[in-house]
Amino acid sequence: MVSREHKKAALHDKLQLLRSVTNSHAKEDTSIIIDASNYIKELKQKIDILNQDIARSSSYQNSWPVVTVETLEKGMQVNVYSERSCPGLLVFVLKVFEEFSLNVLEARVSCTGSFQLEALGVEREENGETINTHMVKQAVLQAIEDWSESNTQEY
Repeated sequence: MVSREHKKAALHDKLQLLRSVTNSHAKEDTSIIIDASNYIKELKQKIDILNQDIARSSSYQNSWPVVTVETLEKGMQVNVYSERSCPGLLVFVLKVFEEFSLNVLEARVSCTGSFQLEALGVEREENGETINTHMVKQAVLQAIEDWSESNTQEY
């Protein structure tokens, strides 16, 4: 008999805990369980919505241009790649070359369906300042941000 009452009390405690976790105001055991089931369904819906948001944001990140800048023996290699077309971005990136007084020795650009720029730049002799890859990369990223803002304002 004691164990039966003990089990009943333990079940009651667990149902009360479930009631508090799910914010249920039900009094009956079956109503508490129904409220808990509805609560779980709501949580699953929230998870689905969050997963959709994550998928949207990651696809946006994949379409954002990727920038790499590396030092070479004869200059600096700047690569910008985006899976989507970026009309007008080339002008913004070339302004960075101008700001840093970099002469473009070689460049390959593709704007068909995607955007790809590979450019080799060397410092002009009269500049005198040493330019590091981090500075150039940050400036190109800022140029991409400026380009993005200018495109947003046009639409």
